[in-house]
Amino acid sequence: MLNIINTRLSFIANNSLDENQAIREIAYSMDLLIPGLYLWLPGINIRLGGAVPDDQPYRYPGKIHSYAGIALVLPGYKIFTTYQGTYDSLEDEVEKRIG
Repeated sequence: MLNIINTRLSFIANNSLDENQAIREIAYSMDLLIPGLYLWLPGINIRLGGAVPDDQPYRYPGKIHSYAGIALVLPGYKIFTTYQGTYDSLEDEVEKRIG
């Protein structure tokens, strides 16, 4: 039996704030290995499953550093994804390379 708890399908048109939020939700869900299917393309973000970032006591800083990709996270912490980067914010990446 398939039980999809949280589904979000986003088609973004010229609103980078909504697109950033959709990408944050996908990054958060993948970072915490929350089961779901995730697809991100320029202007299209699909999240079947996953979760919305809990920004208490601080805002989740993770990011996906690619324009397009797909990921499948299965129960038992198994992940299959085209994304091979980190979820660190860009500022953290720059500091690691400089320092």
